[in-house]
Amino acid sequence: MKQYLELCRHVMENGSSKDDRTGTGTRSLFGYQMRFNLEEGFPLLTTKRVYLRAIIHELLWFITGDTNIKYLVDNDVRIWNEWPYETFKNHKDYKGESLEEFVEKIKTDDSFAKKHGNLGPVYGEQWRNFNGYDQLLNVIEEIKRNPHSRRLIVNAWNPPKLKEMALPPCHMMFQFYVKDGKLSLQLYQRSADIFLGVPFNIASYSLLLMMVAQVTGLEPYEFVHTLGDAHIYSNHFDQINLQLSREPRALPKMKINPNVKNITDFKFEDFELTDYKPHPGIKGAVAV
Repeated sequence: MKQYLELCRHVMENGSSKDDRTGTGTRSLFGYQMRFNLEEGFPLLTTKRVYLRAIIHELLWFITGDTNIKYLVDNDVRIWNEWPYETFKNHKDYKGESLEEFVEKIKTDDSFAKKHGNLGPVYGEQWRNFNGYDQLLNVIEEIKRNPHSRRLIVNAWNPPKLKEMALPPCHMMFQFYVKDGKLSLQLYQRSADIFLGVPFNIASYSLLLMMVAQVTGLEPYEFVHTLGDAHIYSNHFDQINLQLSREPRALPKMKINPNVKNITDFKFEDFELTDYKPHPGIKGAVAV
């Protein structure tokens, strides 16, 4: 994953101090691109351990069109918990519950989860119900019918709906490209949290590329990751420097159940990662 380390180094050396919505402060620059050839291995970061279980469950959650964190909570995936919790703290139902108590209520009380676990019309809804249009299923059918189209796009940036979302889409638009029986995917990400978010995004969209390639009868080829505001939060500088001191290791391999032919039929058990030997994990606080 030298591409990721090159991004980290470039932003640390060339980025500028910039204020941000969270008040944390960042080192930031505008416009950067990485390319990952999936024929060389699955691009899961090796300079720290990445929680693949969360990546797979989140992606399956997007694909179903779900926008409530209950599915994630039930599968011990915590990456979205802070946003509905912050909203809950401003609700009349809030009685001083901690984040942990809030999550436990989501897990054990269906009515509470329905009321307080929804994130608004975030990624899954935009992929599957963009103003009544199922972008994901339609783009898959279009890949099959017209693979050389330049309109193989899924867009999660829906301006009239942004105010209803707990967090407007960061990874906001992706486009497919077919050549010589191989499928590539380019993601445009308007806002890129390099330490916490970007490793997830690389793995998630690479996996999505593999899944769509399988259900369209193509071979997965290249994931292209284009970043808008590429930033490192000031409380992640030490973690980034630690990764830069580590030598990247060989990429793992991702195996997918070849019997799945429909994008909505994938389950967690259909994925198997092998030969993943990363450096130890590195913790860092999320900026909400």
